[in-house]
Amino acid sequence: MRPNHTSAAGGSCISRSLRRMWGEATALLDRSRKGGWVDLLVVIGLAGLLFGLIDVGREWAGEHRPSIDIDLSPWALPRYTFFSLSRGLLAYLISLSFTLLYGYWAAKDRVAERVLIPLLDILQSIPVLGFMPGLIVAMVELFPHSNVGLELAAVIMIFTGQAWNMTFSFYHSLRAVPLDLREAATVYRFGWWQRFKWVELPYSTMGLVWNSMMSMAGGWFFLMINEAFRLGDRDFRLPGLGSYMSVAVEQGRVDAMLYAIVAMTLMIVLVDQLLWRPVVVWAQKFRVEEGGHQEAMSSWFLNWLRRSVLLRRLRWLFRRTKRGNEETPAPSRREPAPIPVARGTAWVSGLSLGLLLAVLTWGAWKLLELLQDVSLAEWGQVVAAGFWTLGRVLLATAIGTLWALPAGLAIGLSPRLSRVLQPVVQVVASFPAPMLFPLVIAGLRLAGVSLEWGSILLMLLGTQWYILFNVIAGAMAVPADLREVARSYKITGWQRFRVLYFPAVFPYLVTGWVTAAGGAWNASIVAEFVTFKGETYRAEGLGAQISAAAAGANFPLLAASILTMSTLVVLFNRTVWRRCYRLAEERYSLTK
Repeated sequence: MRPNHTSAAGGSCISRSLRRMWGEATALLDRSRKGGWVDLLVVIGLAGLLFGLIDVGREWAGEHRPSIDIDLSPWALPRYTFFSLSRGLLAYLISLSFTLLYGYWAAKDRVAERVLIPLLDILQSIPVLGFMPGLIVAMVELFPHSNVGLELAAVIMIFTGQAWNMTFSFYHSLRAVPLDLREAATVYRFGWWQRFKWVELPYSTMGLVWNSMMSMAGGWFFLMINEAFRLGDRDFRLPGLGSYMSVAVEQGRVDAMLYAIVAMTLMIVLVDQLLWRPVVVWAQKFRVEEGGHQEAMSSWFLNWLRRSVLLRRLRWLFRRTKRGNEETPAPSRREPAPIPVARGTAWVSGLSLGLLLAVLTWGAWKLLELLQDVSLAEWGQVVAAGFWTLGRVLLATAIGTLWALPAGLAIGLSPRLSRVLQPVVQVVASFPAPMLFPLVIAGLRLAGVSLEWGSILLMLLGTQWYILFNVIAGAMAVPADLREVARSYKITGWQRFRVLYFPAVFPYLVTGWVTAAGGAWNASIVAEFVTFKGETYRAEGLGAQISAAAAGANFPLLAASILTMSTLVVLFNRTVWRRCYRLAEERYSLTK
């Protein structure tokens, strides 16, 4: 009897082992099947991306054409959309590199900061028409036999609509790194690279991500001007959504306008879902605090990519290669002393600052030569126009704050609202506002509103989103434990806003004010000087002065108008926004 009992027990054990092995095998097979579909779609997507990049390369390397014909067929829109998207993404990569270098330099070098931050104010205030003709002609002359110069000029123009907002955000984040994090970096004897990689960049990531989304939206603002530029009888147009929409407006093709609007909307939605939403979810791991209750954010595309066996294999191979390089034996086991960064890089910073000052001095000398032809009466008109535009900029910023502050708090404090409304906000904010100007002008005419007041609404269409995105980023960074303390002490309503929410988002709000005001100054050139159905509408202001001077090729008056705008922006930033920044650092900071 005992042998039979032992045999039965052994058979039962073997049976259980076989069932477990079979279950694991079928589960693995099931996961492989699911991952196989994902891998197939990944391969198809990468192949399509490669084909598109080859097409873009051919367009760049193609022979320069004196003029191009824009095909208004809807079947041409996918290609045009990809061209515009590739220019925007390339400009964003340049903007990100510029942000990290320029923002870090300004935050770490107190001497250079006195030049770099005012210079950033000036660069933000210079309108597109101020340097677009010269830049395009110079780049085309530099590459006369291909489209490289024209494409690079378009990328640089998009860059000017992206970089300043991101740089201001990154600079302010570096200045606001919590004291305990800086002390920890000092205790662990971090070098400049370790401090940047493990402390400063992670702390700045949340604000940088949200401002990157807003910067991409800002890059599309002058899309029609960038891709459909003409100078006299010379045609500098490029195939893209902007030129497609411009030709559709010229020919009165309502169907083509609708096709362009649909294509732009689909592109923005896809970029949001396939790029920005996964990046926002990924950036949650860089939150400074981990306490308190936080609802997890998710991205269907990111979850989908995580199921890819192919991507897991590539990631494993990359980590193994990196680990192998790091495990190379060092000649000495003694721990190296930290590198004195200040001494090692002081001469580089000083040399760079000297070169920058030399270039600025040369540019100032050329500007003075140009301004000699501007009369005293013209200077008086320009200055008066500048104060008219300043009033409209402040009104547009104030109106934008009235709705963007509560809306941004509601979206940023609720992951559910963020998940639902972020794509909507991204689409609306990214849509080029000048494309809607004809409809707004028609509405203003029906309502009997002059452009003197209507230009404020036109400015608001393109600048209010800077405030909203910065407030959303600030609300998402509110520590969850502080919110739980507020709930525990039953601090609600206005009191919670005054003692918690407003101090938390105020540094981000100041950044939104600065960038929104800069965007409003830039938008004034298309808001105060509008052409609708063959008629030109003009409001008294500096933007109208710049547009009229550019249209009439009055370069001395154009230079005087740009100089006045830059001076007003810098003075206002130095006297008002700088005090707001100091107030945010000293009084309304949750990290000190």
